[in-house]
Amino acid sequence: MRFIGKVAVITGGAHGIGRAIAEGFKKEGARVYCIDSTPGDWFIGDVSCKADLERFAESVLNAEESVDYIINNAPPMMKGLDQCTYEEFTRALAVGVTAPFYLTKLFAEHLGEGAAIINISSSRDRMSQPQTESYTAAKGGISALTQALAITLAGKARVNSISPGWIDTAGVDYSGADALQQPVGRVGKPEDIASLALFLCSQEAGFITGENICVDGGMTKLMIYHGEHGWSFDV
Repeated sequence: MRFIGKVAVITGGAHGIGRAIAEGFKKEGARVYCIDSTPGDWFIGDVSCKADLERFAESVLNAEESVDYIINNAPPMMKGLDQCTYEEFTRALAVGVTAPFYLTKLFAEHLGEGAAIINISSSRDRMSQPQTESYTAAKGGISALTQALAITLAGKARVNSISPGWIDTAGVDYSGADALQQPVGRVGKPEDIASLALFLCSQEAGFITGENICVDGGMTKLMIYHGEHGWSFDV
């Protein structure tokens, strides 16, 4: 029960990684406030909308004197160069970069002692597939924003980001090549990310700030050459 009496704010807390983090905080005693566009028993809002972020922050601060943890998790859309419109690209950046910046700004003067901020990035901030520009740009942006906020908020909050690899949020039991392509031999689970987020918010991680930690089962560390280890490239 590391977080008894603490307050955690989570964007995109209704599903997947966000939900696992919210449940983890609750189990350890924190009061949790989520915003998500999906209808439910949380604050319903669009994090790309300035007014919704302001209303959400106001609702939290009407109930709490301070905020201890901010988890910026809401995911941007993934569209590529061929199909992504200007408006869609702009919205992806609003969800993935502007919202974390603005929500942090709204709570900056209300952070509790020992506060921590966790930004959920992606292993796509360092590697890509074709036609993923909107998502990749947003995730690269949040990784860079993390280190800037860590310096600006020095003495007020520690700021770190987590870059998940393939995380199954649908409860599928992957096997064979899907699992074995990760050096650890399996696809990731939301709880893999949640456990790290909780650690980074705890005082056990009190000497860690400005870091981006990749949690991908080692996949980004696997060097791939045609014809080795069962990999081939079709020309």
